Amino acid sequence: MLPRMETPSPLAQLLQALDAGDLDKARLAAVALQRANAHTHQVAAEVLHELRQPLLGAKAYAQLLAEEGGSSGPLKLLLAQVERMEQIVSDFIRLASERPAPQQRLSLAAPIWAAAKVFSVNPDSARISLEVEAPEDLTIQGNARLIEQLTLNLLNNARDAMSGRGRVKVTLAREGASAALYVSDWGPGIPDELKTRIFEPYVSASKRGTGLGLAVCRRIAQEHHAQIALVPPTTLREVPPPATVFRVLFPPTDAPRPPRKRLLVVDDEGIIRMVFKDLMDKECEVIEAATGEAALEILRASPVDLIVTDKNLPGLSGLELAQHARKLDPASRVILMTGYPSLVTTQQALQLGVVDYLLKPFDDIRQVRALLRQALYTPAAPPAPAPSAAMRRVDVLEDNPATARLISEALTLLGLEARIVASAEAAAMEPPVGVVVSWDFAPAYGKKALELARGLSQGAPFVVLAEHLTMETALASLRAGAAACLPKLLSDTTALSRELGLAFKKAAS
Repeated sequence: MLPRMETPSPLAQLLQALDAGDLDKARLAAVALQRANAHTHQVAAEVLHELRQPLLGAKAYAQLLAEEGGSSGPLKLLLAQVERMEQIVSDFIRLASERPAPQQRLSLAAPIWAAAKVFSVNPDSARISLEVEAPEDLTIQGNARLIEQLTLNLLNNARDAMSGRGRVKVTLAREGASAALYVSDWGPGIPDELKTRIFEPYVSASKRGTGLGLAVCRRIAQEHHAQIALVPPTTLREVPPPATVFRVLFPPTDAPRPPRKRLLVVDDEGIIRMVFKDLMDKECEVIEAATGEAALEILRASPVDLIVTDKNLPGLSGLELAQHARKLDPASRVILMTGYPSLVTTQQALQLGVVDYLLKPFDDIRQVRALLRQALYTPAAPPAPAPSAAMRRVDVLEDNPATARLISEALTLLGLEARIVASAEAAAMEPPVGVVVSWDFAPAYGKKALELARGLSQGAPFVVLAEHLTMETALASLRAGAAACLPKLLSDTTALSRELGLAFKKAAS
């Protein structure tokens, strides 16, 4: 009977290592914790995004009822609560998201007035006297929607701090070469003990708020390379002086802009290239090529951040282009497109490190755009710590003892040692040489098994073995970042050993 492995959480492992004074183990645990947090943030953002749809439906039908039956008190309350839930979901999504939003040159006054309008139509804002001084000539490099959200959060924060009638003022001013946004209120002020923590999530001086609004403001300011802070009430020449003043100081507009991401689209059909250009041109530089040979010349001249290529090109194929791109730059990111999917080409794409496999015709162009954004803006994972020269361990996620023994024998032929993990709980150790995971791993079947293997690998290559190899398993393995997806070949240990050796070798090269 194979032993079952118990796993402390990455945080518990980090604390244990620190208590023991083992810095090497602490570093490994910190890497594992970082990966776990990144995955948690992504899942949270996706779940919250899905919550928006039923909220939109509830809001729409509440508005229809208001049109038919008049705006009764309970109906107004329902709409106000739905709008509050929308704001909370938006705040959580902003905090959970790791993807920067596109920016352009814009007048700062426009999103400020938009936020003031949204603030004013809220019934709870009727007790607030709002003043806005927003000259049109102040420009910044930014995202209008996010600046509107930042301003609205500051306005809501000021309103919620006051229990009765009150005064709030928004002021735009030029400070040297920079634009500054001030939001001031004449409320009770912020207690001294909270001033140093006011931008942390869930910290609030008001019983009305969620404690997320100012944390979101800080995130948006950081995306704009701006500074947000509480400043002394005397900063503004107001009589009487306000109790609280927030300032957002934007960088000078003549500061060098960060370079735009570069997307190379390779397809022999002009209409497909046009679709991608119209879809992404506002967010990044879109470069077009009609052949693999032309694309290769572009890559030799200057690097790009993402390649989207058709598989069936005249001359050099998309797969061959991906292979050449990886030789020019091992960190190249390639998305393959095809109208004729096959298991063989999916496996070939997987072995080349292609990040995704798009099927034509596209079912939803919005999903394509979301995929491109994720591939363009998700930072590369930190390199895995190199295993020691003596390390020969391969972690094997397999709960069937007979199958686990055969995989162990195949690895032994390669001079590797198997650590059998028969449970979904597996202790993080020094990074292994690699991981072998069964798609049919019962404690975490299918995609969950892939997630478990990716976490256990700590950046080392992992190989998926499937009893019944299908397009579904191959595509899921590709998107999870596996080095290969192979049939189990349990009747031929030598053949399985050879395939595993090739997969690990290709991943390491």
